[in-house]
This record gives sequence, C-alpha cells and structure tokens, in this order.
Amino acid sequence: MPHATVRQLIRQLQAVDPDRPVYLAINPDWPQAHRVGRVIQISDSDGAVYLAENGQEDVLPPEVRAQLSWADV
Repeated sequence: MPHATVRQLIRQLQAVDPDRPVYLAINPDWPQAHRVGRVIQISDSDGAVYLAENGQEDVLPPEVRAQLSWADV
C-alpha cells in the first residue's frame, strides 16, 4: 500500500466537522485513542511529514474498532 500524502489526509479531513477532536488509532492489540501532538516536516531526501503522539486518551469505542476491522468488538 502506498504512503498516504498530506493532500489525501486534508481531503479526508475536509469531510468532517472541523471542531471535533481528532485522535490516532495505532495498535489493534492495544486499542487506545491517542492525542495528536506536533506536526513536523523533515527537509531531508524524502521530505516526510510526521504527526507526533501526545498521550493516551481512552480505549477506542467498539464502533471505531469495528470500522477499522480490529478484533474483539
């Protein structure tokens, strides 16, 4: 699967309410919601953008795990 781009992420985020909180869902074996921290762009050869994790919030709701196809819903 190709890497997601900033353009693709922006396009997906434009479809949702801009005032809602945003979380990272990282690990299906430990399904926690993680807060998004800093956004950093590195100017090396690949010019990647990184979203930093800024702490855990809570367990992901069952409906989120179901949409992600993560087990034990």
